[in-house]
Amino acid sequence: MTSTADRTTDTTKAVADVLKMPGPRPSRPTAWSTSLSFGWRALLKIKHVPEQLFDVTMFPIMFTLMFTYLFGGALAGSTDAYVQFLLPGILVQTVVMITMYTGLTLNKDIEKGVFDRFRSLPIWRPSPLVGALLGDVVRYTIASIIVLILGLVLGFRPDGGIVGVAASIGLLLLFSFSLSWIWTMFAMLMRTEQAVMGVSMFILFPLTFASNIFVDPATMPGWLQAFVGVNPISKLVTAIRGLMAGSVQSADLVVVFGWCAGFIVIFGPLTMRLYNRKS
Repeated sequence: MTSTADRTTDTTKAVADVLKMPGPRPSRPTAWSTSLSFGWRALLKIKHVPEQLFDVTMFPIMFTLMFTYLFGGALAGSTDAYVQFLLPGILVQTVVMITMYTGLTLNKDIEKGVFDRFRSLPIWRPSPLVGALLGDVVRYTIASIIVLILGLVLGFRPDGGIVGVAASIGLLLLFSFSLSWIWTMFAMLMRTEQAVMGVSMFILFPLTFASNIFVDPATMPGWLQAFVGVNPISKLVTAIRGLMAGSVQSADLVVVFGWCAGFIVIFGPLTMRLYNRKS
């Protein structure tokens, strides 16, 4: 009879032979593939916590209806006339305001220790951060579509046509992705998601309300006009209004692209430096 020791030896040899068998070694995942995987993870979190879609569904509807009917008659004489001016701006405000949730989500993952596991994986280092931002681009797209559909129902008619509207959304998504790096940096710096939200709101409220979203800056005091003139949100709104009207100026697009590049070049490396220091 075969003893237990002999059977154990045979099993050990069989395992060793399998391990020695030549075979193709899996290739190292690319930066793009790992980023997309983490982007898909961000979307799966929405599937399991559908309440996360509240900000991209109800907020756009609430903002659009509230500002159209609150200010339309007083500022433009009618809501039909005002919605032509307001909708590109309210589109920007809606999407830009929800970019801060990127920082909140990342801060929550960091506090739970999830990112400690990510850093131990043999993947491109920024993948978890870039993937989270890419996943949020889907949320920005949903919010943009909701605002546009509601605007069309209210009477908004873009002279730039489908091309102008599509280019506007693309530019807004690029700007929002770039701006999100700021909140990602704060997610690394702040200890709680409440602190991230507080700082984000402190920055976003002046940028969105002290802009050309709701009224023409010509009606503002000189000192406020100076701020609105250099406000990146105002630059973005001007470019998107031009695209939707079919009369965009190339200089406006160049300025917006410059802001996008600046956000990524400055806050991207800062975020990665903070991320690596947490190792």
